[in-house]
Amino acid sequence: MSEPRPEILAAFEAAKGFMPVGEGLALYAAAAAAGKLGLPLLEVGTYCGRSTILLADAAREAGTVAVTVDHHRGSEEQQPGWEYHDPTVVDPEVGAMDTLPTFRRTLRKAGLEDHVIAVVGRSPQVAKVWGGELGLVFIDGGHTDEHATNDYEGWAPRVAPGGLLVIHDVFPDPADGGQAPYRIYLRALESGGFEEVSVTDSLRVLRRTA
Repeated sequence: MSEPRPEILAAFEAAKGFMPVGEGLALYAAAAAAGKLGLPLLEVGTYCGRSTILLADAAREAGTVAVTVDHHRGSEEQQPGWEYHDPTVVDPEVGAMDTLPTFRRTLRKAGLEDHVIAVVGRSPQVAKVWGGELGLVFIDGGHTDEHATNDYEGWAPRVAPGGLLVIHDVFPDPADGGQAPYRIYLRALESGGFEEVSVTDSLRVLRRTA
């Protein structure tokens, strides 16, 4: 199993975000494996770049690039009054969340700016204009059925044969969390186009078979 260098893991742990270390290590291993295809590694849902550090370092090692897709205005649960709201990433001038400056600082501190293409936009719109295949798609965006479904329908078809689809916050038990990521995970398996590679807590790694 591939593991990030100590300084990359330290940067990941220091970055603002929600992914636990165990899931991060599983994501890195998936990205390292997918990087062998020589295709871009793409994540939907960037926030402040915690997981981007791992994808970018794996991309650097593989000689490819990480692509991040996010509007940087925060998902539903990150808005004021909700559980994951962080007032330090609100732009006081416009009164709305803006995680892009923090994200850029995160990458700079980790020395990974040159290995990331940051696309600022909404996932369905970006997917419509994306033309190429991807070695890995990591879905970690909005957790409503609408947003999870849009992310799956927009990006899963872009995964190259042998590439990986990684879905975060998959909770089979509703008591543990929202069900939208779980539903797209089931949909991917039921499609016949993906097989499960690994399960690490709420992180699911699937390989495109057809």
